[in-house]
Amino acid sequence: MDSTASVSLASLWDEVSGTQPDPELWVVIATLAAALVVVTPHGLWRLSRNAITIAHEGGHGLVALLTGRTLTGIRLHSDTSGLTVSRGKPTGIGMILTAAAGYTAPPLLGLGGAALLGTGRITLLLWLATLLLIAMLVMIRNAYGALTVLVTGATFVLVSWVAGPQVQAAFAYAVVWFLLLGGVRPAFELQAKRARGGAGDSDADQLSRLTHVPAGLWLFLFHAVSLCALLGGGRWLLGL
Repeated sequence: MDSTASVSLASLWDEVSGTQPDPELWVVIATLAAALVVVTPHGLWRLSRNAITIAHEGGHGLVALLTGRTLTGIRLHSDTSGLTVSRGKPTGIGMILTAAAGYTAPPLLGLGGAALLGTGRITLLLWLATLLLIAMLVMIRNAYGALTVLVTGATFVLVSWVAGPQVQAAFAYAVVWFLLLGGVRPAFELQAKRARGGAGDSDADQLSRLTHVPAGLWLFLFHAVSLCALLGGGRWLLGL
């Protein structure tokens, strides 16, 4: 029995970690266009930004855990805002890294996804995304947030188990393009809000209070990370 289970687990791991054929270039271009469509117009972005918020708050939560803080809960709101609460030392490197992880998480996740797709690991990408969403669901503390993460996770599960290889590849490329492109826009939105005198308690402002570094420099970091991730990830996805 144990040997059979070991063989099954080994086969499953081989299937998940193995490589799949790259999609044709027209599929890569089509998924790029689709991602642009849901990121650029305000109406569609108002809906699709919820997925970026999941990655943003998930970044806060993951780094909080990795730096030894106690993650107490995550909330996602219908206005696409979110809140991640953790306990621990209110200053220091752990708090700084946790605060910096939000705006940088979507583009860095996109960059990591592009690296996986660049090596043909489409199935591994889909499974890792599903596991991260399941882990995040445990920490969600409001109904809207739970519904958002459930729907997103169910989509990944459905594609991973039901769809054929071509559909899986197109879905994976669309998701990664979306993270790369969608990771750029929030920093510009934050900059615009701060220019109008709003968003006084943004991640950049919190980081400024923690580090005594001007919030504008933190905004520059957010821009640099998202744009560099887009350029690097885009090259991997396009096979350049």
